[in-house]
Amino acid sequence: MEAEAFIRANTSVARAPLVPEVALHLATEITPIWQASEEWLRQTGIEPPFWAFAWPGGQALARAVLDRPEAIAGRRVLDFAAGCGIAAIAAVQAGAALVEAAEIDPLAIAACRVNAALNGVELVLPEDDVVGVACRWDVILAGDVCYEAPMTAHILPWLRAMAAAGAEVWLADPGRAYLPRDGLSPLGSFAVPTSLELEDRTERIVTIARLLPS
Repeated sequence: MEAEAFIRANTSVARAPLVPEVALHLATEITPIWQASEEWLRQTGIEPPFWAFAWPGGQALARAVLDRPEAIAGRRVLDFAAGCGIAAIAAVQAGAALVEAAEIDPLAIAACRVNAALNGVELVLPEDDVVGVACRWDVILAGDVCYEAPMTAHILPWLRAMAAAGAEVWLADPGRAYLPRDGLSPLGSFAVPTSLELEDRTERIVTIARLLPS
């Protein structure tokens, strides 16, 4: 089954509570999509379906972008570790000149493509890992990326290098364990409704901060 067909067959069109402006193909019940993707994983080596949920960090970034379109309009934007693509789609809606949605999971890339089409917007979807490339963006959006030590150690030096190269790096985090404790300039916060199937509470307070160069 092609990736796009798999996504449509295992999700429903819904809207995240904090960002009703964006329609997404999302899992309505966590267990079926997880089991389906575990079967897909056994067959093809695809990662678990993180792309099937609008995670708190992505919702907060999308809300911030839509609430402050003047910070995005006419600029080149990267949605890093884009997941379902909610922040990338919001950036297009806010008037960005170009938006790239970067993922290393092929199903997540397909989800971004399907969700972009659902909202009538165009996203650039890089085929390769962008970590390590030279800066070509004005704004980088990164939500929920500090949830594991290896992931944080891999991406944080590069994101700080992007900030040193002149990009605004917006880091949205709902209290994950490996968020850096320094080098952050707060931009705001949002209370994001969450599901007990995904989180350990019904609401997460997501802080958005500008990541400063090291």
